[in-house]
Amino acid sequence: MKTPVLTEKAPKPLGSYSQAVKGGKFLFVSGQLAIDPKEGKIVANTLTLQTKQVMENIKAILEAAGYGLKDIVHSNVYLSSMASFDEFNTEYAKFFDSEFPARATVAVELKVDALVEVSVVAYKD
Repeated sequence: MKTPVLTEKAPKPLGSYSQAVKGGKFLFVSGQLAIDPKEGKIVANTLTLQTKQVMENIKAILEAAGYGLKDIVHSNVYLSSMASFDEFNTEYAKFFDSEFPARATVAVELKVDALVEVSVVAYKD
């Protein structure tokens, strides 16, 4: 059984997808951009601030489904440039205690003004 997740504390989907979908003990969170949920647009203009907003959006979606950041087992990271890998990694690491999820990071063309997008998979017993 799969269940879509929707919270007002994260940006509304920009297309035909759910913020997240719960399937069994797994939660699949769609790629999140640095969109402020109140403004409905990208408001940060640095990679550090965008990463923070992306992770706050993910945290809100996880919490709406009864999960937390500690439950993330895998993340996919999409950067506008691999030159910003270190800057991204520094901010991203602040959201985890000591056990980091598995991760893939690639450079791609993103939506206008977006510097980073992150999707995650969480698991909880």
